[in-house]
Amino acid sequence: MPDYFPEDIKRYIIPEAKGELYYQCLGCSAQYPIDKLLYVCPACQEVLLIHDRKKDSLKNIPGPVWQKIFDFRKMLKIPALKGIYRYHEFIGSCIPLDSIIYLGEGHTPVVEANQQLKEKIGLSFFYKNDGQNPSASFKDRGMASALSSIKYLIDQKLISNVIAICASTGDTSASAALYASYFGPLIKSAVLLPHKKVTSQQLSQPLGSGAKVFEIPGVFDDCMKIVEHLSSRYPVILLNSKNAWRILGQESYSYEIAQDFDWKMKDKAIVVPIGNAGNISAVMNGFIKFFEAGIIDALPKIIGVQSEHADPVYRYYLEPDETRRKFVPVNTKPSVAQAAMIGNPVSMPRVIQISKKYNEIAGSRHIFFVQVTEQAIMDWQLQANHNGHIACTQGGECLAGLAKAFELKIVSSHEIAILDATAHAIKFSGFQDLYFNNAIPEDYKISSNPDFINLPSLVLPEDKDLIPSQEKRLNEKDFQGFVKDISDKIAKKLKLEICE
Repeated sequence: MPDYFPEDIKRYIIPEAKGELYYQCLGCSAQYPIDKLLYVCPACQEVLLIHDRKKDSLKNIPGPVWQKIFDFRKMLKIPALKGIYRYHEFIGSCIPLDSIIYLGEGHTPVVEANQQLKEKIGLSFFYKNDGQNPSASFKDRGMASALSSIKYLIDQKLISNVIAICASTGDTSASAALYASYFGPLIKSAVLLPHKKVTSQQLSQPLGSGAKVFEIPGVFDDCMKIVEHLSSRYPVILLNSKNAWRILGQESYSYEIAQDFDWKMKDKAIVVPIGNAGNISAVMNGFIKFFEAGIIDALPKIIGVQSEHADPVYRYYLEPDETRRKFVPVNTKPSVAQAAMIGNPVSMPRVIQISKKYNEIAGSRHIFFVQVTEQAIMDWQLQANHNGHIACTQGGECLAGLAKAFELKIVSSHEIAILDATAHAIKFSGFQDLYFNNAIPEDYKISSNPDFINLPSLVLPEDKDLIPSQEKRLNEKDFQGFVKDISDKIAKKLKLEICE
C-alpha cells in the first residue's frame, strides 16, 4: 500500500527503468552500449565493467533518504524488488521490473558468532550465510542480474534462441542451470565442469535443472579457456564472472551488509574467499558506490583469502611496490575449498583497478590479502559448524583468514568482521566425511584432529534376534525389551542418571 509510505520517499519507492548503462573497458577505457552482451573489449580484449551515465544523479538524493527508501522497500510485495533489485538504481537501473527474475535470492541472514567462537578468534564476527540462496550459493546474486539482462534483451527483441554457457567448479553451474531453466524454452544452458573435481552434490544440481553437462579433463582454468573460445566463435552467452552483469549483481552483497548494520561501516571488516576474483571485485565496487552516494559512513576493510594451494592474488600483492608487481598464474593443487581452486582468475584486472581506487578513497590501505593452509580451512570450518553455523569449506577459508588477519594485526579486537559463507555446508559435506574417517588424500596436506572427528555410533540390543525392521516387526513384549535395552545403552554413553 504505497499511500502509507512517507511523503518524502513515496515517489522513489517503485523505481523506474531510466538508467543509461554502458560497458567500459578496464584496459583502454573504450565504451560500448549494452544492447548486446560483451565479455571483453573488442579493441584490446580486456575485461569490462558496467557503469551508469546517470550515476551522478543518484547524489541528488541525500544518503539518509536513500537509507529510508531501502528500509521501506523491505515492506513491498513486488517480486522484482524482493531480491537484489531492492537496490535497483545501483544495480540494473535500465531494466524494467517485468524483465527482472526473482527466485528468492539475496537478503541472506547475518548470524553472529557465539561467545566461544569469538574468544577463539579474538574479535566479534558474523557469518553472512549466502548458502541460503536458491541454488545454495552466492552465485545466485550475479546470475539473477545476468539472466535479467538477457530477459531484458529478449523483451527488447534484440536477441533470441539463447544458449547460455559457463565453466564451473560447481556453484556457478548450479546457479546458471537453475536460473536458465526458469525461462524454459527461451534460454537453454550448458555447463563445463572439470572431471572428478566437483562434489557429487554440486554435479547433481545442473543435471537436475536439465542443463547439458560436459565434464572436461583438467582443472577449472582449462574449462574456462574452452568456454571463452566458444563464446568468441559461436552465438552463446557466457555466464561466468567475465560477464560484467554478474559483477553488478554480486555488488548486492555489499549493499545488504550495509543495511544489516544500519549503514555504519566504520570499524567493520569484510572477509571473502577469492576464486575467480569476481566476488571481491563486486564487494569493493558496491561499497564504493554506496560511499560516494553518502549512504554509508565509511569504507570497511576488505580481506581477501586464498589457500596456499591456489593463491595467485595473494602472491601478486606480496610485492609492496605496485610498479613492480607482475601477475603470474599458478598451477593449483587439490583444495577442500574447491570453489576457490582457480589459478588464473579472469577478474584479476578488476581487482587491481578497483582495489587501488578503494584505498585511494579510504585514504589508507583498506584492502588486504592473506594466505591460509588447507589444514586451517578444514579445522576452522568444523569449529564454525560445531558452534551453530552452516559454513562451507570456503566459509572455513574465511574464518581461517580472519584468524590469520588477527594474528597479522590487520584487524583488532575492537573491530567487527563479516565473513562470507559462500555456499551451504551440505554441498561440501564429502570433505567432512573424509576428515572424520581419516581418509583425506595426502596431496591435500590435511590430518584429522581427533577433537573434531564426529562419527555415528551403532547401538544394537544384546539379543540379535530382537532387532526390528520394516520386514520384521516385534511383538509388544519383545519391542518393550528392545526399547529398554537400547535406552539403557544410550543413557550409559551419555552418562545420564535416573531421575529421582
